[in-house]
Amino acid sequence: MYPVKQKLSEVLSALPEGVRLVAISKYHPADYIRAAYDEGQRLFGESHEQELRQKHDELPKDIEWHFIGHLQTNKVKYIVPYISMIEAVDSLKLLREIQKQAQKAGRVVRVLLELHIAEEATKYGLTLDACRELLAGGEWREMANVQICGLMMMASNTDDEAQICREFDVAARFFDEVKAQYFAANPAFCERSWGMSDDYHLAVGHGSTMVRIGTTIFGPRVY
Repeated sequence: MYPVKQKLSEVLSALPEGVRLVAISKYHPADYIRAAYDEGQRLFGESHEQELRQKHDELPKDIEWHFIGHLQTNKVKYIVPYISMIEAVDSLKLLREIQKQAQKAGRVVRVLLELHIAEEATKYGLTLDACRELLAGGEWREMANVQICGLMMMASNTDDEAQICREFDVAARFFDEVKAQYFAANPAFCERSWGMSDDYHLAVGHGSTMVRIGTTIFGPRVY
């Protein structure tokens, strides 16, 4: 088995206080997740509904599962009963569906709004203006079964660290703007999810409160 425990320990020791690890376990077997779980890790990220459901059924029930990939509206109903957080809300349509299914399930689902800041067309997410428009519209205020807890983004896939830092700074400034305008009295709006295996060491210096790390901990994808 890949040395999950050793790699997990190395990552955790590099994270400053106040920054949590979302261990991205997609495409990795349950044994790897259990190895990290045995070391105290409780927060894991998946991006495929069927794989997530299978792991949820097989693994300990105190695991907090985050959905971190692009989520289709027709898949929401399958994960809402047990998901801890949906990190990648990229449209009002998706937010409405989460509200609908969370209400049916009788629970409140925490979400992050995903921003598209990277200079790559293949990335999902709301532009800053689209996010402003969504929040200004106010429909989210009536969604009693959805709790917006912060923002998420992915930096460009580049070796240019200055560019990556600029993108993290854009996200951090936008978080401050949104917090002040819409969530100043809401302590639950506190999460800034940016930083992955290749750039988390930069992200922690630019406001991140959650880093999403998979390959560094679990190695190359197993399936």
